[in-house]
Amino acid sequence: MTASDLKPPSFITTAKELLTPFEFARLIAATPALTRQARGNGEPVMVLPGLGTSDISTLIMRKYLAWLGYDVRGWGLGRNTGDVGNLLPQVTEQIRSHYAPTNTKVSIIGWSLGGVLAREIARDSPELIQQIITLGSPAVGGPKYTSFARLYTARGANLDSIEARIEERERRPISVPITAVYSKQDGIVGWQASIDRLNLQAEHIEVKATHLGLGVSPEVFKVLAKKLAQTF
Repeated sequence: MTASDLKPPSFITTAKELLTPFEFARLIAATPALTRQARGNGEPVMVLPGLGTSDISTLIMRKYLAWLGYDVRGWGLGRNTGDVGNLLPQVTEQIRSHYAPTNTKVSIIGWSLGGVLAREIARDSPELIQQIITLGSPAVGGPKYTSFARLYTARGANLDSIEARIEERERRPISVPITAVYSKQDGIVGWQASIDRLNLQAEHIEVKATHLGLGVSPEVFKVLAKKLAQTF
């Protein structure tokens, strides 16, 4: 895959985000299989929401992981404003205050922009992190290869400059395990941008879901159960 492959989702793909409600039906149908997934034993997990959303958006996911036996927390910071520079130290401090005293590493699940935050926390503070799992999160380009690109540009953001800063950060690799979940049906983040080309330990798992449906996708839930159980 080359740089020329990177692009925002097409209009048609973005329009298919309207099919997200069908993910709930798939989740209900998959309930018997989801109850048979590997279980945890109180290991800590933190879930970070996407741009413009809060812990409410990850409630079903967190309830499921808690049912499996994990000690699951939301991020507790309200709506994700997208201000990565200010949010990064806040989330890192939360992790330090909750988990560092117990000498326990935490697994972070980040949905969309939440996954960008998870990556940066893992890069800066690997001693705190067991693993990260990103869901439809851009590993390259920031907003440049998302359906929000024009919005950022209209607000005066220089997308090329943002991409260059991200490339600079990526020169320092992430050392913890990475699972990058992506969908070619993603209508918000161009799926090619979710592929981590620089951190060789990253495992990429394709699912079939809309971007907004990743938080209730039975395929995603099975991936989460499997990866959390494998690492601990």
